Amino acid sequence: MAAHIGMMDAAYFVGRSEILSWINSTLHLNLSRVEEACGGAVHCQLMDAAHPGLVPMHKVNFDAKNEYEMIQNYKVLQEVFNKLKITKHIEVNKLVKGRPLDNLEFMQWLKRYCDSVNRGNSHNYNPLERREACKGAKEVNKRSATSHTAAKNASTAPKHAPHSARRNDVPHVSSTNQSGKVSRPSSSGGASTYSETDRAAHEQQITELKLSVDSLEKERDFYFAKLRDIEILCQCPEIENLPVVEAVKRILYAMDDDASLVTDAEAMISEQHQQVETLSCTSEEAEERLKVDTQKRKNIVNIDVDIAASNTLSPKQRMSDASDVHSSGSLVTY
Repeated sequence: MAAHIGMMDAAYFVGRSEILSWINSTLHLNLSRVEEACGGAVHCQLMDAAHPGLVPMHKVNFDAKNEYEMIQNYKVLQEVFNKLKITKHIEVNKLVKGRPLDNLEFMQWLKRYCDSVNRGNSHNYNPLERREACKGAKEVNKRSATSHTAAKNASTAPKHAPHSARRNDVPHVSSTNQSGKVSRPSSSGGASTYSETDRAAHEQQITELKLSVDSLEKERDFYFAKLRDIEILCQCPEIENLPVVEAVKRILYAMDDDASLVTDAEAMISEQHQQVETLSCTSEEAEERLKVDTQKRKNIVNIDVDIAASNTLSPKQRMSDASDVHSSGSLVTY
């Protein structure tokens, strides 16, 4: 199913012109850019074209200009996705901004989905009639009808152009050439073909540049979000006073690209390490001194205990001790 296609699928290599042609021909619109469909109403009607009658078109607003109005359209689209059990995630916050790349990617996916549902077969779908229940549909239908009428007139006008006008153009062009002035290329010939090709090439270059800019902006937003997360982490009360956090803040809030910032940050961290090592050495010495003092106190206490014990002996115990000493002395004498 198209809901599970990867980013390297062929659907994401469809050009803008093909996407616009598909939208305008399916819904009878006159969009000139894909991001004009960021309001969500076009997406809803494309899903209605793929599944006729499934989308509640009376809830769709084609006149949505504010973000909260666009979000309502995307809510309708999400309800349709839920009914169809489509797991495609709709990045509403990005789409409503009207960014070309995000809208193009979502529209490429939507085209792939509609093609997979219709299987290339068109059915009788009247987009103008289905849009009548939507808010702002009258203005949209007027613009689309006017554009289609102008397109038909433009396509039929060259066919009925009088031949006399072409004949009158020939001496005018020759006279201008004789006077040494540069004339515009005629409607037929190699010059006009080259100009059309050149214009198409320039349009392609502009499109590629727009895609490149969109990609760079997307990458910029990604890294900005990372830096913002680091900034929020550094503002936590538990760690905001640490030297490492202070060094990170100094780099984040620097106004210019100064290479000495990293050196200063490393110096701050090394200084803190030295302080920690000094404190650890001091604590070790203090612990050693405490052990020695404790041992001395134990020895003094033992001596005091022995003296106190000898002083508390009874007279009988003292005589017995003396007799023991005397007997031992007699044994030594013998």
